[in-house]
Amino acid sequence: MAEKPLKKSALHGVKILQLVEEIPEGCSTPDFQQKPVALALQEGKNAIFRALVCGEPKPKVHWQSTKGNLSNSSKYQISSFPGSKEHVLQINKLTGEDSDLYRCTAVNVYGEATCSTRLLVIEVGFRKNRKRHKEPQEDLRKELKDYRYLLKKRAPPPKKKVDMEQVWQLLMTADRKDYERICLKYGIVDYRGMLRKLKEMQKEREDKMAQYLNAVSNLRHIRVSKEGVATFDLELDLKYAGSKIYLYKDGEMVPYGFDNQTKHCLRRLGKRYQFQIRDLQPEDAGIYQVKVEDAEIFSTELDASAIPARVLVPLAEVHCEEQSDAIFECVLSNPCPNATWNFRHRPLQPSNKYEVFVSPDGLTHRLVVRGIRFSDMGPYSLGTGFHGSTAWLVVEAGKDKSVLTTSADRQLQARRGGLEGRSDIYGQGRDASQSPRSKYKPGTGGFPRETQGPRGHFSQGLADMEVQQGEAAVFSCTLTRDLGPVAWFKDGVKLSARDGVVFEEDGLVHRLLFDHVRGTQAGRYTCVAGNQRSEATLSVHDRPVIAPDVAEKLRKPLVVKAGKPVTVKIPFKSHLPVQAVWRKDGVEVGSSSRHGAQVALGDDFTRLCLPSTGRKDGGRYSVTLKSEGGSVQAELTLQVTDKPQAPQGPLEVQNRQGAGVCLRWRPPKDDGGQAVEHYVVERQQAGRSAWLRAGQAPADSTTFTDADVEQGKKYTFRVRAVTSEGAGEALESTEVLVAPEALPGPPSSPTIQSASSQGITLTWTAPRGPGSAHILGYLIEKRKKGSNTWTAVNVQPVPERRWTVVDVRQGCQYEFRVTAVSPSGPGEPGPPSDAVFARDPMRPPGPVRDLQVIDTSHTSITLSWARPDVQDGDTAQGYVVELRASDSLQWSPCHEGTVPVTTFTAKGLRPQESYFVRVTAVNDGGRGQPTALDTLVQVMPVAVRPKFLMDSSTRDSLMVRVGDTIRVPVYFEAVPMPEVTWLKDGLPLLRSNVTSTKDGLTQLLIPVASLSDSGLYTVVLRSLQGGEVAYRFSLRVAACPKSPGPIRLQENVPGTVTAEWEPSPDEAGDIPLYYEVLTRSSAHGPWRQAADRVHTNHFTLLGVLPGHEYHFRVVAKNELGASLPSDTSQPWCISRQRDKFTVKAPSYREPNLSQKPRFLVGLRPHLLPQGCECCMSCAVQGWPRPHVTWFKDEQSLAGNPAVYSTDLLGVCSLIIPSVSPKDSGLYKAVAENALGQAVSMASLIVTESSS
Repeated sequence: MAEKPLKKSALHGVKILQLVEEIPEGCSTPDFQQKPVALALQEGKNAIFRALVCGEPKPKVHWQSTKGNLSNSSKYQISSFPGSKEHVLQINKLTGEDSDLYRCTAVNVYGEATCSTRLLVIEVGFRKNRKRHKEPQEDLRKELKDYRYLLKKRAPPPKKKVDMEQVWQLLMTADRKDYERICLKYGIVDYRGMLRKLKEMQKEREDKMAQYLNAVSNLRHIRVSKEGVATFDLELDLKYAGSKIYLYKDGEMVPYGFDNQTKHCLRRLGKRYQFQIRDLQPEDAGIYQVKVEDAEIFSTELDASAIPARVLVPLAEVHCEEQSDAIFECVLSNPCPNATWNFRHRPLQPSNKYEVFVSPDGLTHRLVVRGIRFSDMGPYSLGTGFHGSTAWLVVEAGKDKSVLTTSADRQLQARRGGLEGRSDIYGQGRDASQSPRSKYKPGTGGFPRETQGPRGHFSQGLADMEVQQGEAAVFSCTLTRDLGPVAWFKDGVKLSARDGVVFEEDGLVHRLLFDHVRGTQAGRYTCVAGNQRSEATLSVHDRPVIAPDVAEKLRKPLVVKAGKPVTVKIPFKSHLPVQAVWRKDGVEVGSSSRHGAQVALGDDFTRLCLPSTGRKDGGRYSVTLKSEGGSVQAELTLQVTDKPQAPQGPLEVQNRQGAGVCLRWRPPKDDGGQAVEHYVVERQQAGRSAWLRAGQAPADSTTFTDADVEQGKKYTFRVRAVTSEGAGEALESTEVLVAPEALPGPPSSPTIQSASSQGITLTWTAPRGPGSAHILGYLIEKRKKGSNTWTAVNVQPVPERRWTVVDVRQGCQYEFRVTAVSPSGPGEPGPPSDAVFARDPMRPPGPVRDLQVIDTSHTSITLSWARPDVQDGDTAQGYVVELRASDSLQWSPCHEGTVPVTTFTAKGLRPQESYFVRVTAVNDGGRGQPTALDTLVQVMPVAVRPKFLMDSSTRDSLMVRVGDTIRVPVYFEAVPMPEVTWLKDGLPLLRSNVTSTKDGLTQLLIPVASLSDSGLYTVVLRSLQGGEVAYRFSLRVAACPKSPGPIRLQENVPGTVTAEWEPSPDEAGDIPLYYEVLTRSSAHGPWRQAADRVHTNHFTLLGVLPGHEYHFRVVAKNELGASLPSDTSQPWCISRQRDKFTVKAPSYREPNLSQKPRFLVGLRPHLLPQGCECCMSCAVQGWPRPHVTWFKDEQSLAGNPAVYSTDLLGVCSLIIPSVSPKDSGLYKAVAENALGQAVSMASLIVTESSS
């Protein structure tokens, strides 16, 4: 069976092969919902690949690598979860050989799906170079020679093929100003097409980025620093903190670290991510991409021209004779057009003296110095901007073998210098001649032959020295005889006293002294006497320096609490690269040696960070800072304090037969770094969840007796050690039963001996009865008066029967009780004491002032008074109001407690009863002297004479219409309530007129007014003492007037017309009325007012025009409304005199508008639920106007009461107010006239509602 072409999966990189022509419904080929993610891990870690596979039937999944199958079960663990789509491959204990391409394949009967992922194992430590150690070591000179030959003869590297997909990704994140450069570099010529494609790709990229990112901003492309480090950074706002970030170069994933020790490293600060590429090499050029999971976020390019050139083969020291030529040669890692030659730090220009050559590949640079003289001796250097190489030119005076080195020696020395100068490859920029391999120390052997000079001139030549910066140094040489003045040179430059050195001469011994050697004083020194000289090298080691104040701080122990992070940052100064090694108790500390420890090294600091400290982190830490100039070490002590461990068990519990239980334990093994202050003992009664504090034991005691247990009950005890860090873990005992014994009886009620704001002193008597013979002490409790909660005063029982309670609040009232405690436990508490105030003795307040009665009622009396005068702080805190009946001698308070204000209303008194009243001020010192009224106060309201309350809305006359409701409220004031009488025309009001009186309001209410209700109404208020007051108002009930009589018209004056009418029958009544006259002419259609408020029965209209018809209307009016109008029967008209003329009208033929009926809009079908209204409409046209007849199922609906039809200007409608299922059917509208008929039909369906 032929296989079908590959199907496309929703995930990129997944290949699906269909094995059958047709797939049954409900089945499918395998596919990946989530494919494995590429990993880059260190050696020793475990790699886990996860894949989500779907398909029906469920596919089988197997894993394999390019090196073969994964049959080793201890190395490779393949698993899947039942009922789940997830399949897992776990590779244990990664090694370098596990770096490979792994493939996952899912197969069922309809097809197979395949995807691949890559695993990159990062080798650490010596394993990085293990293959290099296996290579045989060759001779150094041959290696250099062959290497130099290969550099000259090597072919140009093959041009790297660039994936255009990476170029498009680069364009998407590049600046617009760089579009032209990138397009020109990679051969993109369709600029507009490029912009269109970028716009499409940008939208797809944003949709994919939205799965993992909230925002991405501040993109900064690659830039190379002066130190030769390439950096690029961006800000990412990740949706999920666990999202993985990958770095790719030219489409291949690049592993990176998080410190400065790896070539590619990532530094993160908040949302800022910065990638660094160190130790730049030509092969580092390319396109770098940052991905979050599988979404491409940022692309940038490192151009080969931006990588600084490094020195592969440095300059070598050259020895030549005077007037000969010297050749310097240096090989760089990549072409550098800006490389410059310098002599004594001054640039050289090509001339006849100095000839500069560059090889065709731009890597080898050569300088030829013609016609050497002694003034040409000194340091020559080649600089590339970031790196460089320096070597000396030594000019020889003759060919004496004792002074000059042989050619072979010079070549060997140059080769050694070149080899040691390879440190420039790593950016050190150190002279090739200053190599640790060419050290000659005084006292350790002879000197190089070229430094000794011939015998008979120097008995002792200069010796190479190595000193630390800041130390003193001395160069010394001894001549065999006096050769004249001696001169000293440094790097070919003559020295003087201004150069910071001291010249000393002692006979034939010449010395050059340095008080404090500086780094700039390192170099080659020459002592010249006559034609003879002696040379030596001064090497100044610049070891790292730690500031003294930092070292002083490190002497003090660093104390932190467990769980807190610790960061130790040690700044230092060094001109050379530094390596930092942290150790704890002699064991090296690093990110791989201890979980969580982080070691960082910056340009001027090193830092140790422990994210979460524990007790095991405490100890002696040291850091060693090492460079080529030496090393320095700093130490510090870290003390981690924590809560103590639980005391050592078991916790022994011994019952002491009525005296409680005795507990024993041992101190904890680890006190957390702090001394134990005490132990806390707690107990828990069986059946309860709460732990109660039993007491505490001192630090030097590991026993405790708990006497507060109840006999016959079970308890569990636990003990905790307490330090300044808090309480530690608890040591718990087993459940213990306390044997019961007789308890002591209750002591007597405490007696208050004294009370003040500082304390209250109590005394009591001992209890009696069984269990009271051996009393250990007493427990005192207190409570505030009115409260049900008792609070312990003392924790330990007191043996005395007298105690002063000092924990009181001033001004509060307390009660106390005492409980006896015996060896068997506490007994029942005694009765409480009398309530007592915690306050200092004070004077009672004085008498109140200005006591008076301000109001009385039938059952109450309201009093007011002024505060008493204050003397010596005797301020009144409240008042007591007392009453005494006139026939009693006993004063009774009117309230509970005290009254805080200076007014009080005594309620619930007997009406008409007389009382004596007095008020007493009280405070903490007691009651003051009472103040009483001299007279009796009678319980009755204060009499108020009746009077009416009138305002602007009160009127003396009212007029209402017949049939309206009449409500007339009248407000009054009177105490006591007076007798209210309503009169009409001097007679008592009839029962049909309803009146009501309540709380100062009386009102007249007539539901339906009639003409008989008109009259003069009077309200009479009569008090109990016989006083009267009256209020009168007139009420008129009337109806609208009747219409006037017939209207007569006559012309009394030409051009005018006079209208006369019969008066209204109501004109003779007592309600005044008037008339309104309205006219209407043929020139003005509507009625217009001609006159208003006419009090006569006639009206003359002026300006009557001949030929116009005039109609008149008269309406009678009063305050209640208008009558019906009275109109003229015939219009008034004055004939107009006109001349006769003849008009000949044109003849025309009327058009024939006849048309048979036709429907402009026909009926439409309707589907309605039961109970709704149905309106079926259509539009019909025709002339003469057609008549429309409605039919249902061929039966006419004319006369059917359940429906009705309308016909408005040709729009015909049939309306059914409430449809039912029986109304369903075919409806027809038939339009007919004399010319024919038209029919329109539609159906109506009525659905029944579901219950």
